[in-house]
Amino acid sequence: MATQPRSARPWHRALQTIHLWVGLILCLPLAVLGITGAILVFEHELEDLFSAPTARTLAVGEPQSVAAILDTAKANAPQGLAPGMVTLPNEAGEPASVRLMAPGRSGPGGGGATMLVDPVSLAVLETSKPGGGGLMRQIFMLHANLLIPDRSGRDAVGWLGVAMLVLGVSGLVLWWPRPGRWKEALQVKRGARGVRLHRDLHGAVGIWTLAVFVVVSFSGVYIAFPQTLSAAVAMVSPTRDLRAAVKVEPVRGAEPAGPDQAVALALAAVPDGRVRAVGLPARPDQAYRITLVRPDARPGAPSVTAFVDPWTSRVVEVRDPRTYSAGETFVAWQRPLHAGQGLGWVWKVLVFLSGVLPPLFAVTGTAMWYLKRRNRRAKDAERAAARATV
Repeated sequence: MATQPRSARPWHRALQTIHLWVGLILCLPLAVLGITGAILVFEHELEDLFSAPTARTLAVGEPQSVAAILDTAKANAPQGLAPGMVTLPNEAGEPASVRLMAPGRSGPGGGGATMLVDPVSLAVLETSKPGGGGLMRQIFMLHANLLIPDRSGRDAVGWLGVAMLVLGVSGLVLWWPRPGRWKEALQVKRGARGVRLHRDLHGAVGIWTLAVFVVVSFSGVYIAFPQTLSAAVAMVSPTRDLRAAVKVEPVRGAEPAGPDQAVALALAAVPDGRVRAVGLPARPDQAYRITLVRPDARPGAPSVTAFVDPWTSRVVEVRDPRTYSAGETFVAWQRPLHAGQGLGWVWKVLVFLSGVLPPLFAVTGTAMWYLKRRNRRAKDAERAAARATV
């Protein structure tokens, strides 16, 4: 009894239909996500390349304390905004960046601004307009939430990431070659034209880049739905919510510790660390969030976070990547992986290339569908003409 070809089996035809129509219907938004993501991988390099050089000379000398930088930002902040976090420069000659936000907010949001401060002279170099950010900010918002300001925008992007995963996995199954056809399936045939050219490009490029495509897509889904996926990971390996703030108990009548004291306590707890950022408590029941990096850490890799209770002047928790469980390590790496950070330039370039894939798949997939449809209609017309002649 002859074996039925795989392409003729019901499950294969159903999977082919799902792959086709998900790709056709969502090709434009998926292409937008891919292109904006590729741009954001080299965001800083592109800003340096196309932005006019800023005439800015920073003072030379010993940097001022974190408290002094924050006091300067507070005194010069636009009305209704206050310092929420300060990011210290990586190298001498760079400004400190102070995030300004509405009091009571624990993260960036509408109406926030960024102030650049000379860490030596404490001169205010620049203050972004509330809600501004220029072209790159708009590209980021398009990638993050399709310019939809509420939660539904991020949810939509998350589900588009799920669609990318579906297309990647289903594409692998549909591509899987028959025995003896592996070499042919892994390359574009020389001289290929029409449907054959687009099919070879679609399949060969897809399989060679599948691993990076799936990693970047999954990490994007995690960023959109962190709580859901963290809960799923926690079923396999113990996992804390690494994004959550640490709650403390306010002490009535006590004077809370200042940012410099909090930094000193964090450095005592992580002696080999260098302070990268200081997040101020947004409410009385929150701790300082001190981000530290070790000398051997790659840019963008998960950092050490020390939480300092301002009321008792002690470090209440240190979240150190060296002590993470397998699940916590997996979760902590999702954002760096998605942004092309933490693993050097090779990974950065691969993530950039993964952003080019959705437009490529959209073009080749749509071309295959259109050419096959046109050829099928031409054959139907020929058969109809032949029957009419007879």
